[in-house]
Amino acid sequence: MIEMQNLIELAKQIASIIEEYEHARVISHNDADGISSAAIICQALLRKGIPYHLTIIGRLDETIAEMVNETTSDDDIVIFCDMGSGQSEIIEKVEQDVIVIDHHKPVGDSPAKAMINPHMVGIDGAVHLCAATTTYLVAKALDEENIDLAGLAIAGAVGDKQLFETANKVILDEAVEAGIVSVKKGLKVGGGDVADILENTPEPYLEITGEREKIDQFLKMLDIHGNIDSLDTEQLQKLTSTIALKLTKTASPEAIDAAIGDVYILNREVVRNAYDLVAIMNTCGKQKVPGLAIALCMKDESALEEAQDITLKSQKAIIADIKKAEELLQKGKNIYYLSGKELESTGMVASTIIRYVHPDMPFIAINEVEGVIKISGRGSRELVEKGLDLAYAMRTAASSVGGDGGGHSVASGASIPLGKTEEFIALVNDIVGEQLS
Repeated sequence: MIEMQNLIELAKQIASIIEEYEHARVISHNDADGISSAAIICQALLRKGIPYHLTIIGRLDETIAEMVNETTSDDDIVIFCDMGSGQSEIIEKVEQDVIVIDHHKPVGDSPAKAMINPHMVGIDGAVHLCAATTTYLVAKALDEENIDLAGLAIAGAVGDKQLFETANKVILDEAVEAGIVSVKKGLKVGGGDVADILENTPEPYLEITGEREKIDQFLKMLDIHGNIDSLDTEQLQKLTSTIALKLTKTASPEAIDAAIGDVYILNREVVRNAYDLVAIMNTCGKQKVPGLAIALCMKDESALEEAQDITLKSQKAIIADIKKAEELLQKGKNIYYLSGKELESTGMVASTIIRYVHPDMPFIAINEVEGVIKISGRGSRELVEKGLDLAYAMRTAASSVGGDGGGHSVASGASIPLGKTEEFIALVNDIVGEQLS
């Protein structure tokens, strides 16, 4: 795969630049992909004897550039992970040398000293290589021994709902061959009691999710109970096929792929099931305790119990928000949308609605939190094939109302000022209508 070879060469150039510096300032995103990227690069730096200062952030804006300038020395290297490709005007404000390790579509010329991004070599970063798998290539270029960090890279790709074809598959195959990751077939969920999983896991989202009485009846009918990992092949087959049948009623074909198939076991991590680790990383990031997730990724078992407790509580809240979202749902000409306050995770709500409830049009979740309007937009790969580009739609609509936005064609986010929701929705509706016509 020539594109992957080109990217590996680029990773080697990035690694040789990093080695010239004695201290690194790392800034990364607060979702599973960003947190796993941070954990990968920080461990690689540590092993090279390069001290680092890490900050996990929700979004990259001018205040971040100011904060970086205040917390770095002139001879530091600043490394942005899972962000920076589309924010050249902010990267430009950073006074130190900058490296960008990202997978979002680049916008304009980057002022960074160096950048690595799958889009630069013709690999689609929205689907085939995430920030964590890209960061892993840099870590491997710093030292081949960093192959043991491949499990975190796979978790990042799972967190970004990427495909394990082409580029990601190269890394997965390498990890499996080295015994870092194992793959088994089944439900793409975390470990534990089957009833607990169906009650508290937002994905796959079924009509019984969150409702224990209905779940107990469902499992009694199937004669299945106990830990999901202790089910025999016949029981697991019965469970997965019955869930697949439930999903075919309303969910998209993508949802069945997302719910059933390869389950990744991370043999070198404290949290071995990739889906459990992804849930923990996403939760800790959103709950503003990313250090807990980073600690786990750095093999600190003492962080596990607290991280699991926070995650369970958050997942219950997300399921409640999804049920609330189904009632608040509004239908525009070209999009579904909802407007709420203090929702637990708009990204998860949006992903669930587009995948499991209304896959026919893009979905926009608007959330007023701490005096700011935060927005998550989600599409499907099928809609993208028809012309949908949510990154363009969200960025254009947000900038028109005094905010900012961006991301991927299939999943994007934005922030806008209070009072601009209706105008924003109208703009997105029109842009998406043009794209899909």
